[in-house]
Amino acid sequence: MIADDNSINIRSIQHFMYCPRRFGLLEINQDWAENAFVVKADIMHERVHSGEHDFSSAKLISKSSVSVYCDLEEYNLFGVTDCMEFQRAKDGVAIPGLDGRFKVRIIEYKPRLPKSGKYNDTDAIQVFAQKICADYIWKCESEAYIYYADVRRRVQLPFESEYDKYDELLKKLLGEMRAVLASGVIPKRNLGQRCSGCSLEDYCFPKTDKYNVRSIISKSEDEP
Repeated sequence: MIADDNSINIRSIQHFMYCPRRFGLLEINQDWAENAFVVKADIMHERVHSGEHDFSSAKLISKSSVSVYCDLEEYNLFGVTDCMEFQRAKDGVAIPGLDGRFKVRIIEYKPRLPKSGKYNDTDAIQVFAQKICADYIWKCESEAYIYYADVRRRVQLPFESEYDKYDELLKKLLGEMRAVLASGVIPKRNLGQRCSGCSLEDYCFPKTDKYNVRSIISKSEDEP
């Protein structure tokens, strides 16, 4: 797939769900900044994408940093998965470059399990977009999991039973994201938006000197 002006990078979906303004700053202004949360996640993903988790056995082949895409008009997505597992199965699908038939599994890595003890929709929709791409490429019905590093546990996502829900949400988000990009206008901040953990806080609300009446009066009195 060759990405075009209408293609959406899967990683940007989470940014849009977290805050459309953040999405606009990243995609329209090309702003970028890191904080402790970003750096911690980057370090974890660097390890995942380094290839040290790649392995092959009689039953399973695991590959990290796998590029995926779907150029169907209603999606037009591309991205990179953290990890793809291909489990040997007689009722599986053929995978180009591999001998045999396989069931396909997506593994997304996240640093922390949410306080709710369950995945959240911003994580799940990102993985669902990866599933759309994997199913498109390999003509399969892939399973999807999130691995939370802090508890060292995989959580399976309910795409088999809730496919329509996530598909509707994904298409809605993609439409809204493309509308923002087409307008070239960075959205305003949502009411009640929590910004304390956002690495782009200084770009979104540049810090300025506080208005100080006493200093202005003193300055005017000193002037001839």
